[in-house]
Amino acid sequence: MNLAILQARMTSSRLPGKVMAPVLGEPMIGRQLERLGRSARIGRIVVATSTDPSDDPLADYVAGLGHPVFRGSLTDVLARFAGAMALVPDADTIVRLTADCPLADWRVIDATIDHFRDTGADYASNTPAVRTYAHGLDTEVMRRTALEAACREATDPYEREHVTPFIYRRPGRFRLAYLSQPVSQAHLRWTVDLPEDLAFVRDVYERLYPGNPAFTSADVAALEHNSSGAVA
Repeated sequence: MNLAILQARMTSSRLPGKVMAPVLGEPMIGRQLERLGRSARIGRIVVATSTDPSDDPLADYVAGLGHPVFRGSLTDVLARFAGAMALVPDADTIVRLTADCPLADWRVIDATIDHFRDTGADYASNTPAVRTYAHGLDTEVMRRTALEAACREATDPYEREHVTPFIYRRPGRFRLAYLSQPVSQAHLRWTVDLPEDLAFVRDVYERLYPGNPAFTSADVAALEHNSSGAVA
């Protein structure tokens, strides 16, 4: 079973509270969870946030949507993933996603999961050294056993904070696979780190969502191209 763990917190240094910022009348994380719900491969979604009081509104909102929430360390995100993973003991595959990607495309996620399965890898992602997917479509998939090893053994603070480096930094121990697409969209930025990123996402939702709530990354790319930079 494939478990998606969506990491989220309110204390972003560049744009605090962004995950709960309204996007077409709903918190941004709610819009992303709606899109993730269209995946044909993800069996469960757990949101991993912190015990910091600033994350209380986030945890309450997500729980109100019916999704399990695990609350752990603010800084040791790998430990947070261990706790979230423990909520679903029958999941053998873990999908790591981040809550600053409200344009996440379930088709890209499913393709990355399929590539992971097809290659027999311990870890797969669509972010190789030379990426071809837009920033904001990032997906990482790994065996539960690989993530459990990282949780037990990682001591580097960078590996504790960023969850997966313990795995992909060790190609001699873990089998790695990467997914690319024929035409690169690496120049496109759809993740939310800055106010202008949030403005872009809001504009995309206002233009696309009313006519097609299930709009895809191809629709976003076409909109951005046709707007000749007006959207960005």
